[in-house]
Amino acid sequence: MKKVAVLGATGSIGGNTLDVIARHPQRFRATVLTANRQVAVLADLCVRHRPDLAVIADPALEAELSRRLAAAGVRCDVASGHQAITDAAAGTLCDTVVAAIVGAAGLDSTLAAAQAGKHLLLANKESIVMAGALLLEAVRVGGGALVPVDSEHNAVFQCLPGGRPELTRSGVRRLILTASGGPFRGRTRAELAGITPDQACKHPNWVMGRKISVDSATLMNKGLEVIEAHHLFGAPADAIDVLVHPQSLVHSMVEYVDGSVLAQLGNPDMRTAIAHALAWPERVESGVPSLDLAACAPLAFEAPDLSTFRCLALAYQALRAGGDSPAILNAANEVAVEAFLAGALPFLSIADVVESVLTELPGQAVVDVGALCERDRIARAAARRVLQHAC
Repeated sequence: MKKVAVLGATGSIGGNTLDVIARHPQRFRATVLTANRQVAVLADLCVRHRPDLAVIADPALEAELSRRLAAAGVRCDVASGHQAITDAAAGTLCDTVVAAIVGAAGLDSTLAAAQAGKHLLLANKESIVMAGALLLEAVRVGGGALVPVDSEHNAVFQCLPGGRPELTRSGVRRLILTASGGPFRGRTRAELAGITPDQACKHPNWVMGRKISVDSATLMNKGLEVIEAHHLFGAPADAIDVLVHPQSLVHSMVEYVDGSVLAQLGNPDMRTAIAHALAWPERVESGVPSLDLAACAPLAFEAPDLSTFRCLALAYQALRAGGDSPAILNAANEVAVEAFLAGALPFLSIADVVESVLTELPGQAVVDVGALCERDRIARAAARRVLQHAC
């Protein structure tokens, strides 16, 4: 029986994780559930899954969570605050941690789980984008395991011998990450001038949160995944390619030096990657229907449009710059996307904000988490200054 902490239980990854866990009550139990501010949803999840601990990030909502659980007859410990989430990730109530908190807010708890030697299911790509070397060192020292949950990286993981081997010794030539192209594939910059947040959040294939949906629409999500692939698999930027694949059935590919290309296919449902990561190295039923290739439209692939979707090019730029440039990129993007979702920034200006901050703050060597968090703060402040001038 694996005891699973689901950090970010009220999000799409969290909900899909709990669906898979519920299908295998003899193998998995959700012992810790956390949320940011969705107290009613968290309480309902606790009623359904009966964890040992529920944590709400906003301390002002702890009393309400306690009242809701008491009224529903749920007996579990209740805590609040980001430190409580971090403590839960490293604590004795779980041996497996699903890191699904969106954005830089998930960094501390992800690092804590790694340092504590947990079986870490990484869905928070921002943690490894910001602190890739530090996170992997924490996994090594902690003695646990890291299995990616992002569908693209989980696909690469499945196509490599042994999950995360040294690529050159395994005969790998390149990694090929696929992208749906988002809701605006094929559009010109002129056609994107008046895009609204609701339009950007209507992904054609996946059901996701609003922030990651916007990142998918700008292709920044794919850029973050390129950086994540670099850290997870030790691949240089020139050995990581992106192909737009509108059907989202081929989740990624690995090309070997002998010309072989291995691909992982499946329906666009995150439960496939989650079930694989939860049970690895075994496999379990995920609830995802079988892929009927005969019923599928022809599979199409095309190169990404880097001039229209500039965020992907900026991510490659940050990766090649090295140091903490990926963390600067991530911080600026989070501020810009938040402003776009609030109606305070045009869609096309998200890339402009990110580019300005990258220019203002050249990369520095990553020393430790404290220094990295300070640079994250500086980058966010710089992004807000850019926003003031832009607006």
